[in-house]
Amino acid sequence: MALLLRGGRVVDPSVGLDEVCDVLIRDGLVVEVGVGLTMPKGEEVDCTGMVVMPGLVDAHTHLREPGREDEETVASGTRAAAAGGFTAVCAMPNTEPVADEGAAVRFLLEKAETEGAVRVHVIGAITAKQEGRALAEIGDMASEGAVAFSDDGHGVADAGTMRLAMDYIKRFGVPVVSHCEDTALAGRGVVNEGVVSTRLGLPGWPAAAEEVQVARDIRLAQLTGCPLHLAHLSTAGSVALVRDAKSRGLGVTCEVTPHHLFLDEDDITAAYDTNMKMNPPLRTAEDTAGLLAGLLDGTVDCIATDHAPHAAHEKALEFELAPFGTTGLETALALVATHVVAAGTADWPQVAQWMAHGPRAALGLPEVRIEPGAVADITIVDPAQEWVVEPGGFVSKSRNSAFLGRTLTGRARDVLIGGYFALRSGKVVV
Repeated sequence: MALLLRGGRVVDPSVGLDEVCDVLIRDGLVVEVGVGLTMPKGEEVDCTGMVVMPGLVDAHTHLREPGREDEETVASGTRAAAAGGFTAVCAMPNTEPVADEGAAVRFLLEKAETEGAVRVHVIGAITAKQEGRALAEIGDMASEGAVAFSDDGHGVADAGTMRLAMDYIKRFGVPVVSHCEDTALAGRGVVNEGVVSTRLGLPGWPAAAEEVQVARDIRLAQLTGCPLHLAHLSTAGSVALVRDAKSRGLGVTCEVTPHHLFLDEDDITAAYDTNMKMNPPLRTAEDTAGLLAGLLDGTVDCIATDHAPHAAHEKALEFELAPFGTTGLETALALVATHVVAAGTADWPQVAQWMAHGPRAALGLPEVRIEPGAVADITIVDPAQEWVVEPGGFVSKSRNSAFLGRTLTGRARDVLIGGYFALRSGKVVV
């Protein structure tokens, strides 16, 4: 199949590219990038006014399969990813049963091969059943293709266990992805500890519950030499700890989510909207400013969605009983386009770094560039499309978005996976 992407603003900071030009694709690879390109046969795609960038990757997705197929499946979750502009997702292991052995990794990869709309990379569990005690079958999972290891959803409470895990995992050349939560400090907390928790009468969750474990795991990474990726940071203090670690040359990377960037605890009102309940909780306006500053100065490596779909009846419970989490795959790119690019805070090359190159580098995934010979995983964005986040507009099985009712500007128009459309003119086609 031959495609000519004509006249888009082609952006790829990894090769110093930001200009209006054409991209020629043949047999799944980028063949040529330049102005006024032609091809003898194939299909021409008009990209005038569009932004063409390397395919986006979500480093933090919950596909829920196996075990909670009522919330999401590999098929529905990857279709939602395509709708949001992603060419690949990294599936977290906290399924039912937990992905803590090689057969579970193989199951997901085979499922993705037959039913997935985008590429799927699997993250295996650190400990058996994510119970924080015995190590999971790490070597077995690595041999089946696991790209990282995490007990996401739970912090590994015991420092000795985490050290042992890091000492072992580093031998496979992949990172530990740490969910930084000191459960003893978090307690029964459901929102940030402070003014809002007091006003609403909800149990508070202090910033220290995250920052204490961020500091611990950075120190363990220094001790063991294991690559460390810190998931969904939510506080300015955590970013400061990462900034210090990087200044000392440690192999530490981190991610932030759109909901922690563009919402804060004041968005939780007396309506007790459970879509605003997530782990870690929404923090203060000062924290959101610290996260954004970390992105802009390069301390934060990437934006990840932490896409956490839940069934409607679960989120209909009282705030303290409802599960943590918000969906994110279909809104992440648009939120960044609206709140960062349209606001003039950053431009599309930075978005490409945060959502395409950053996650790949952090998790050691194969590079994707817009240059001759590269795999044609490409995201094409309409930066001017205005749309409203509505429950009926989701491709995901779940509707628990923290951004329902918001008007956003910017949306993925097309997604190419190996030169073939997964999203075309805003419609998922696989």
